[in-house]
Amino acid sequence: MSDEHKHGEMDITVQEKTFEGFIRYVTYGGVFCICLLIFIYAVNG
Repeated sequence: MSDEHKHGEMDITVQEKTFEGFIRYVTYGGVFCICLLIFIYAVNG
């Protein structure tokens, strides 16, 4: 237990890319759902 945690030393590029991809797909999914609901509302008027 002699190793002390030093903030900011870990390489997190993979985690950052994964998070960016997750946010991108969630955003596209949300926009798709909203567009789908608008389309369904327009068709069923």
